[in-house]
Amino acid sequence: MNVKLKPEKYLRYLVPINLFGTRRTREILNQNPTIIPIREDSKEVKITVYDYNATSLEFHELDDVNECFRYLSTQTVSWINIDGIRKADVEALCNFFLVHPLIQEDILSINQRPKMDDVDNILFCLLNMLYYNQEKKSVEQEQISIVLGKNFVLSFQEDASRDVFNSLREKLKLTNSRIRQGGADYLCYTMLDLIVDHYYIVMDHLGDQIEDLEEEVVRSSTHRSLAKINLFRKELIVLKRNISPVRDLVNGFIRSDSELLDDRSTKYFKDVYDHIVQANDLSETYRDMMINMHDLYLNNVNLKMNEVMKVMAIVTCLLAPATVIGGIFGMNFDTIPWLHNPYGFFGAVVVMLIIPIWMLWMFRKRGWF
Repeated sequence: MNVKLKPEKYLRYLVPINLFGTRRTREILNQNPTIIPIREDSKEVKITVYDYNATSLEFHELDDVNECFRYLSTQTVSWINIDGIRKADVEALCNFFLVHPLIQEDILSINQRPKMDDVDNILFCLLNMLYYNQEKKSVEQEQISIVLGKNFVLSFQEDASRDVFNSLREKLKLTNSRIRQGGADYLCYTMLDLIVDHYYIVMDHLGDQIEDLEEEVVRSSTHRSLAKINLFRKELIVLKRNISPVRDLVNGFIRSDSELLDDRSTKYFKDVYDHIVQANDLSETYRDMMINMHDLYLNNVNLKMNEVMKVMAIVTCLLAPATVIGGIFGMNFDTIPWLHNPYGFFGAVVVMLIIPIWMLWMFRKRGWF
């Protein structure tokens, strides 16, 4: 029988870099805002438009960004969503909708910190949607830019295959839904709310993994447990880095005096603010759990070492009397008591057994083990 072995499947566990995820560390820390990254144009671009009011809804999938220009002058609310970013499309659309060049640079940026800006009667926010990869056991992020103007919302996403807005699309199909009754600011709030709510789904996945890891550390701590702890601590860094700034982002909408935001919308943004504060606190809790778990691992290692040293010390103590007795009777003298006695050997063996048994009884009585 021919068996085809795949050594690369097992050799990767022998390499410390792969085991402890140093490549992931470079991905997390390799973010320098002073270096302008070069974004490659997406191969696939998907443009969708929802144009609606309280009584009507139009949905279109467009092939060219120039077809979106007619939605600037409509009295209805228009949501133009672009999945897949191309520099030419972003500049053409933003120039027509009078979006400031600085905002355009943020849209085209990579690994940008979540932020909110109010420029030339345009509200802009940039943040990351988070996903949990079950296979890689890692947190993945996708940058999304949202531009709020008068009666329109522009959203730019990097990935054309996934987002968190499916429930929003379903609500738009309902005539009596609250989003159909609201304006563009309510649409912007709903998008932010869905992104923040999805953070909890990612944290739930991480929480389940952390609970399993904690049980593994308590039962049997190994070097692989330490590797898992380090990997999860890195994922929590990604989580914290993306969640914490969103609090200031939402707070910017609450404090904004822009005419684009209705006074009634403020309470909705406050609800998102409460959610992001709770998410931030939960991420802090997870980080504290990982720190405590790391300490628990070190304590378990020290405890095992102490147990080993205690057993070795007890064995050494129990063998000490036999060593002393054997050494005395092994001395090279002509006259030694019981040396030529026919029962001397058996007497010495009995003494060698009695003394360790007495020592064990004393150790147990004093509670040394």
